[in-house]
Amino acid sequence: MKKVYIETLGCQMNKSDAERMYGMLECLNYTQTDEPKDADLLIINTCSIRQLSEDKAYSAIGVWGKWKKESKPDLKIVFAGCVAQQAGENVLRRAPYVDLVLGTQRLYELPDLIKRIENGERLVSVDEKPYEESDIKINRVKSVNAWVPIMEGCNNFCTYCIVPYTRGRERSRRPELIMNEIKKALSEGFKEITLLGQNVDSYQGGEEGQNLSWLLRQINALDGNFRIRFVTNYPTEITDELIDTVIELDKVCEYFHIPMQSGDDYVLKKMNRRYDYQTYKKICDKIRNKIPDVTITSDFIAGFPGETEEQFENTLKAMCELELDYSNTAAYSPREKTVAAKWTDLYISEDVKTERLARLNECNRECCLKSNQKYLGKEMEVLIEKFEADRNVITGRTRNNKIVHIPYDKDITGEFVNAKITRARTWYLNGELV
Repeated sequence: MKKVYIETLGCQMNKSDAERMYGMLECLNYTQTDEPKDADLLIINTCSIRQLSEDKAYSAIGVWGKWKKESKPDLKIVFAGCVAQQAGENVLRRAPYVDLVLGTQRLYELPDLIKRIENGERLVSVDEKPYEESDIKINRVKSVNAWVPIMEGCNNFCTYCIVPYTRGRERSRRPELIMNEIKKALSEGFKEITLLGQNVDSYQGGEEGQNLSWLLRQINALDGNFRIRFVTNYPTEITDELIDTVIELDKVCEYFHIPMQSGDDYVLKKMNRRYDYQTYKKICDKIRNKIPDVTITSDFIAGFPGETEEQFENTLKAMCELELDYSNTAAYSPREKTVAAKWTDLYISEDVKTERLARLNECNRECCLKSNQKYLGKEMEVLIEKFEADRNVITGRTRNNKIVHIPYDKDITGEFVNAKITRARTWYLNGELV
């Protein structure tokens, strides 16, 4: 059998795409390897959310190109993912050793394209019309959690975001494909199902009423002891029905990831986010009032074009006032094709962006510690994800997505246990079995 190695950069959606690639390639007699130098086929699954991720992708294939030139002339190299969708033919001009440029919308065309590059063709497939999906084999990473995409793309066109240009407009997967994939994952022993989408609230199964809440009910009705999560939510599309569904269904976890991006109303408007601070706060307050011990996480950008010091301080203030449990943070990175990338006269200097990001991260650390301290002395259900034999420690997550380390001398990965929280650290909790 031939060997394939996939290097994945970026989000959970890319990780899910890689699992699908491995499954499709197995049908072409490729087996997975963790050593790129042993591979007959190398795939870089790229992310374009920030310039750093894009640079890492080109750097990686540069190394592969040297291998191909110096010692492996038959090596096939595939440049896939969001950067591929965006750059298209330019990838072949920049990296002539690449055999295939595969866009995000053409993932399921991979088997046919591999056969063609094996016969000597060099191809670019970045058509914005999605290649129709069918039931495929998925080679999931051994874990307790299975990532399951339910929709892809975005219609919001935030001025900083490249996703609508790389993942396309919103489109939902057929319910039967989703349910078949989940049933298969559960039969393989996975204990947590995470539904993925750039905006999961927009899911529409095709018939009236087949929204995210409906889908959660279908999954919750399946037999077995497992958990259900979903990411990511757009703030103003979180409905009362969805909140009530989380309360109603016993397998759905008490966790919402709701990107805010800025705590300043003017900056939010320039970002083309369809809410202001008070609207976002009301959504968080409503969720917290209805769901005890819910975890709400967010995303923030430091140094958006034109952002003043006062506007940035409003973001710090918002993070603290909202008592967010954790936030992903990043300095603004201009992305080609987006509206904000054209505002070059408003760009913030790298020094200022770096300094603001450091302050944002410090605020985030304070919020995380404060959040974790609320659980001292409480008993919580933990799904064990790994065992460290050298330290005799098991690690898992609570229903509300808190990481817990527990002293234990046996590997019980995949089991649910109850633990009493004994210590709160910034990024995790310590506990003991009860």
